[in-house]
Amino acid sequence: MKKILYIPLDERPCNYVYPQHLVNTRNDVQLIFPPREILGNKKEAADVDRLWEFVFANASKVEGIVLSVETLVYGGLLPSRLHHLSNNDREKRMAMFRQLRALSKVTPIYASCLIMRTPKFNTSDEEPDYYELYGRKLFRRAYLQDKKQRVGLDEQEANELTQANDYIPKTCINDYESRRRFNVRVTLHLLELVDEGVIDFLSIPQDDSSIFGYTASDQEIVYSRIVEKRLQSKVLVYPGADEAGCTLITRMLNKLLDRKPSIYYFYSSTIAPTIVPLHEDRPMNESVKAHLLASGCEVASMPEAADFILAINAPGKFMEEAVNQTTKDITYSSFRQLGFFVEQIQKWVQSGKPVVIADSAFANGGDQELTQYLDDYQILEHLLSFKGWNTNCNTLGTSIAAGVFGFDRQNQSEIKKHVLYHILDDVFYQSQVRKRITDELLPALNANYFDLNDQDHVVEQEIQQQIMEAYKGMIKKSFRNMVISELKVYTPWSRMFEIGLELNIINE
Repeated sequence: MKKILYIPLDERPCNYVYPQHLVNTRNDVQLIFPPREILGNKKEAADVDRLWEFVFANASKVEGIVLSVETLVYGGLLPSRLHHLSNNDREKRMAMFRQLRALSKVTPIYASCLIMRTPKFNTSDEEPDYYELYGRKLFRRAYLQDKKQRVGLDEQEANELTQANDYIPKTCINDYESRRRFNVRVTLHLLELVDEGVIDFLSIPQDDSSIFGYTASDQEIVYSRIVEKRLQSKVLVYPGADEAGCTLITRMLNKLLDRKPSIYYFYSSTIAPTIVPLHEDRPMNESVKAHLLASGCEVASMPEAADFILAINAPGKFMEEAVNQTTKDITYSSFRQLGFFVEQIQKWVQSGKPVVIADSAFANGGDQELTQYLDDYQILEHLLSFKGWNTNCNTLGTSIAAGVFGFDRQNQSEIKKHVLYHILDDVFYQSQVRKRITDELLPALNANYFDLNDQDHVVEQEIQQQIMEAYKGMIKKSFRNMVISELKVYTPWSRMFEIGLELNIINE
């Protein structure tokens, strides 16, 4: 039994539960992770000292270590955007990584550290309070400044930049930028640790990235240092965030099993490889390459030579949000052919080849038309994985991870359960139920998308009921031998963006 020590990015299901889903599909690996009570709660930072105690107490009991720097330095993802740590705090916490290496001299240590995001909208749900008033302007100001330096601005853009500089209080700009500089220094310090051999592999995902702006500027600083120190084989920078734990656990599994799984991937549309997804800064195909490298896999030139198939459902020409798919652009039909895509999947499934579907046609939810196709072709319960949540790279990273953990089918019942989990969450909740409840129920509860007004139980019950109604309404030919005996919904941050599911299945 291979044991992996894991410190998650935060306490949400995507970071705390999804990695457990992975290991549950195998019989030869165990995840050692901290109890929920010492992790944080949204903007409330985790107990960093206790987490390091947990790491040191378990380091000698495992064959591999996977760490989130956000959690072990700042106390979690959101605290990394809100902290007021001093330089002494930073040095003290960074020294812990060297202490861990001294304790675990030969144990591989993998870590992830995000380039801090810059949302394009006004909300303080995950950002400092002033982001409620100035978030969009902060994003645009940095976007235009970076664009001005790199390619230049037209007259309208130059005027917008001047207005943003006049509109945003200097105190807000200084607070935001000082924290970003601090966080970049942490990342540069991590590169020193990689160079010294303290950390064996470092992933640097970019959360909510854009072609220009703060994230791009920070990436340029970080990547220049990577090149300067010739660390390209030990450090990868790419879009993502909440899939990072699954990706590094997957890389660790491959390391411990001394293998490099081979993956054949294909898309549902012709120009998909060149499409830049929403919330990301590069074409889809570049992200596929990065995630395959980060997870310790290689590309198969032919499907017959692959350990599993990665089928990527993509937009036809450009990506839209999942909630808008009932009025989606015509290019979702004219620039892609779902029937051909699904028949290819069916062919491989019937031949016994494991297939993983990364449903990246829309942002923030699964493709309902694809789900109907898969149900009609009776493919769903024969998939190795189906995921279509949040961003393209969130979906992509967890899909590759599920394929790597499951392609030898050690625990088929858990694999099927997790396919069903993501059908319920990604396709029905994220694409349908979430907006309907936000629009119709929350106003009556004096609640909103970001604050359920202590009505979590009422909202959770309604979500649960509507998910089941949607499931029974769409899924007609699949999972006939699987009965959902219990479905419990919970809202980990008392908001609508994400849910967790407790799902019990009876196999008839």
